[in-house]
Amino acid sequence: MTDAAPAPVPPVPAAPAASDGKTLGIVALIVTFFFSLVGLILGFVARGQSKRAGVKNTPATVAIVLGFIFLIGTIIAIIVAIAGGAALINACAGLEPGQYTLDNGATLTCG
Repeated sequence: MTDAAPAPVPPVPAAPAASDGKTLGIVALIVTFFFSLVGLILGFVARGQSKRAGVKNTPATVAIVLGFIFLIGTIIAIIVAIAGGAALINACAGLEPGQYTLDNGATLTCG
């Protein structure tokens, strides 16, 4: 009988490194310029990852601030557009279809 050495134990795979959120913070900052709500959400996720890793994430913080600013600006623009559309509808109320010249020289097309 031979003394055989026991089979070596395979190494335990290392746990995946926790993300520090810096890459996601940069992505959030870029996305914020195109889709403010998505950038805002990504900014909060990136900042959470950075807090867990114990690092500061300036791009994520900037994405959060800009996300709020752009989101508020978008909401204001939507309100102004709706109010402008309602004003045009009211201006054409009671008028027959056609073009009308306003007192300031602008033309209003109804119908």
